[in-house]
Amino acid sequence: MTLPMISPAPGLPARVRIHEVGPRDGLQNEKTTVPTEVKAEFIHRLARAGLTTIEATSFVHPKWIPQLADAETLFPELQDLTADGVRLPVLVPNERGLDRALTLGASHLAVFASATESFAKANLNRTVAESLAMFEPVVARAKDARAHVRGYLSMCFGDPWEGRVPVHQVVSVAKSLMDLGCDELSLGDTIGVATPGHVQTLLAELNEEGVPTDTIGVHFHDTYGQALANTLAALQHGVTTVDASAGGLGGCPYAKSATGNLATEDLVWMLRGLGIETGVDLGLLTDTSTWMAGHLGRPSPSRTVRALSANPQEQ
Repeated sequence: MTLPMISPAPGLPARVRIHEVGPRDGLQNEKTTVPTEVKAEFIHRLARAGLTTIEATSFVHPKWIPQLADAETLFPELQDLTADGVRLPVLVPNERGLDRALTLGASHLAVFASATESFAKANLNRTVAESLAMFEPVVARAKDARAHVRGYLSMCFGDPWEGRVPVHQVVSVAKSLMDLGCDELSLGDTIGVATPGHVQTLLAELNEEGVPTDTIGVHFHDTYGQALANTLAALQHGVTTVDASAGGLGGCPYAKSATGNLATEDLVWMLRGLGIETGVDLGLLTDTSTWMAGHLGRPSPSRTVRALSANPQEQ
């Protein structure tokens, strides 16, 4: 038996591309080092489950995120996936990180900006303007290398130091980030305070300022249980790229109030019920997150993983 029952809703996209962030954003907070071979197997299992965009690692300096210090070792172990058409984005914080990524043949890159001054200082030790200036040559060189560039924008809905973030402020930084030449924009609800109306207001104002919906992805955290509701609001606006993390892994090392990302399984469950295609096998994905939870020594926080693990016949 397959659950849930499929009941399409009007005005929603026929297909959604899931941008899986578990191996990078999900694991970066783990205090115990996850072996490189486990990370490689995790990514291969995610690909076998049908995910076609899997954020693999980050080329930040190892002292900042020790968990991802094995980027040069890990990335070459994934080349069979790129040959199969799986996209493996990597985060590059600066030109040094870009050099490391390009040397290994990475073709999908991401930079990570902030909509607020406080988080820019905490995360990059720079002002917003200084961080954009730092990213300008990174994006330019990446485009010269014919790479696809994603621009992450954090603190789009709230900031732990500054509180509510004005929509016009987010739009201004987002437009500046896209003006650098980014192909795609990911709107981050880093501390999970967004609500559906806020999401649709921001998306509408981005459109008014010339940022088209088909270049926008959304990245929600579930701090207040709003991640799926916010995702649905984005889908109603026409967004077709949604970030999620297998098993609900992750948070943010520089924002202590940030809980886990939207769980990929919870997202797939909702999308399946709406009749929206993802290409993801929910059973294989659940098995993968259960396997990774075993390596991490704790149960998955994903409600769908817990439910399907208890009732595998429903997969």
